[in-house]
Amino acid sequence: MWSTLTNGDPAYTVVQVATNDLIILFAFVPIVKFLLGVSNVSVPWGTLILSVVLFVVIPLTGGMLTRSLVIGKHGKSYLEGIFVNKFDGITTIGLLLTLVLIFSIAYTACHILKIPHTIAAPAGMIGASNFFELAVAVAIALFGTSSPAALATTVGVLTEVPVMLILVKIANRTNDWFLN
Repeated sequence: MWSTLTNGDPAYTVVQVATNDLIILFAFVPIVKFLLGVSNVSVPWGTLILSVVLFVVIPLTGGMLTRSLVIGKHGKSYLEGIFVNKFDGITTIGLLLTLVLIFSIAYTACHILKIPHTIAAPAGMIGASNFFELAVAVAIALFGTSSPAALATTVGVLTEVPVMLILVKIANRTNDWFLN
């Protein structure tokens, strides 16, 4: 959908979506390193590993630690009924800001690398959008399918759509940026 809205290259988009679904956790670093190597784009292993640590390992570890500490001190009903609800607004804002940040970094990197807009716009959109899929997967793995956290991340995907539509508008308005 994001590729169509930004006049992206459909063939490229299919490949990117399929690849992104495979790289969510464990395969991220080796597959990205391989794909970048095929494209003659050099990105250090450390950068790829850092992105996994920043966007997967740290949030997952923090969530697991927080869950254990809160349940140990106050019980599971407090965690699910009171503690998690305290962060409703903050977590949504954080997820949306992360979405914008990931899109901005990917889109700007594509511009710097002189990648055509038909590839750059979908790359930024799909990379950012998959962040929400990862958030849902982490919440389900951490708290279970029937938890309020899993439900909240699923609802978060609904808040993602209006932000993504704004990013589509920005990408379409900056098409000329890629022609220079």
